[in-house]
Amino acid sequence: MENLDEDCVCRICGFVDSPFRMRGLPLNTICGCCGSEAGIEDTMLEGVRETRGYWVCRSSEWFRPSDKPEDWDLLKQLENIPPEWR
Repeated sequence: MENLDEDCVCRICGFVDSPFRMRGLPLNTICGCCGSEAGIEDTMLEGVRETRGYWVCRSSEWFRPSDKPEDWDLLKQLENIPPEWR
């Protein structure tokens, strides 16, 4: 995760989907990739891991398929997740 503002990264899937998801407090944005809502499903490490596992088991299905980049790579995206949320 080089020079990536952690406030922009989904803690569940690592997608950078908005200018910011958190600014000290969650801004209740919905991730276009996994569909999680900042401040609801990403506030505790155990819940983040559980939600991530569920999403990956569902074939990493996109919440908004139109947001999916053509060259999307799940493993590269997961690398964006801040270390404290892995």
